[in-house]
Amino acid sequence: MAYGSARAFAAGFRALGVDADITPPSDHRTLELGGRYTSGDECYPAKVTVGDFMKVLEQPGVDPSKIVFFMPTADGPCRFGQYAPYLRSVLDSCGYRQTEVLSPTSENSYAGLGNLAKPFVRTGWRLLVAGDALQKLLLKTRPHEIEKGATDRVYEECLDDLCRTAERAPLKPSVQLKALRDAMTRCRDRFRSVAIRRDPDTPLIGVVGEIFCRLNTFSNEDIIRRMEQFGAEAWLSDVGEWVWYTIAEQFRKLKLTGKRISLGMLGAMLRKHVQHHDEKVLLAPLKDDLKGYEEPDINTILEGARPYLPPDGAFGEMVLNVGKAVYLARKGADGILDISPFTCMNGIVSEAIYPRLSRDMGGIPIRNFYFDGTQSDLERDLGVYLELARTYQRRRRSAAASV
Repeated sequence: MAYGSARAFAAGFRALGVDADITPPSDHRTLELGGRYTSGDECYPAKVTVGDFMKVLEQPGVDPSKIVFFMPTADGPCRFGQYAPYLRSVLDSCGYRQTEVLSPTSENSYAGLGNLAKPFVRTGWRLLVAGDALQKLLLKTRPHEIEKGATDRVYEECLDDLCRTAERAPLKPSVQLKALRDAMTRCRDRFRSVAIRRDPDTPLIGVVGEIFCRLNTFSNEDIIRRMEQFGAEAWLSDVGEWVWYTIAEQFRKLKLTGKRISLGMLGAMLRKHVQHHDEKVLLAPLKDDLKGYEEPDINTILEGARPYLPPDGAFGEMVLNVGKAVYLARKGADGILDISPFTCMNGIVSEAIYPRLSRDMGGIPIRNFYFDGTQSDLERDLGVYLELARTYQRRRRSAAASV
């Protein structure tokens, strides 16, 4: 999804001895192939992912029998649960029956990964945490850089370092964690070396929405970089947020089914404890650098959503979007952008809630941007929106000064 997280995740597979890499950058050929193998009724991320995978198979010298596509799955109302079986159907209809689709799920503890399951889960989590943190440093620094391009160069150097470290470090959990923490310390120092000049009037825009579209720069037409060109800074919801949500859902379902005291609850508590520990260790070197940009505990997000979409009655990204918007508004964001694919149920439900949420949060401007590969006037709409954010910023500061 996010470029950096995808690179880190692929490095995690290589650390386990699996030859893995991210798909080549999406382009017009992605949409051409995606459009050929989808009907148009699917959501935009399905078109992009199918197009990217099919583009891999048409590269010169590729042996389809030696290709495995990694496409996880999920249950629930989102169409994402159909991606893996649909990709399998497309491959079969095109004669690529020997090309495998690896589709692990938490429902069976990733049993489809065989003896790689246990190290995969922990290594993958650590690298997702690290990838999210590097992305946060990138977005916090890049709008204020003095030398254009300096932050992007440092970001690439940090990803190279992180991926190399993951591949070379022993899989023993304590040794691997220390190596990754050391890598994060080096990355911190690289970002600190970027010369910046902060403008206190730079509006801070919280970015929520459907997880693929908000994180995949091709799908959202690099909207965050465009926003930066208008003089704004983005606080982007990351991948880890979704992982913590699935854990919270696991606890909720265990309690709902009368399993408060059970082996399942004990296992869930142990996994949560281990993940919290690993996250705390990896983020410790960045404590000062991310001060004021701390991600909320998942329960804070769920409680923020409760007056609008109770998390025990609504599910998925719509709950996270609304709850995170509340958190960001309270943290001092000057606006909220919701980035979603066209026809996305989560985006549509969230959009219906936002007017009330905006009123409750002092009139903070909230805008949905939907993407399907055919956007027009994005620059105009973004420019207008950011003027609203600046007006809100001035009004909020004026009100605070008069108190």
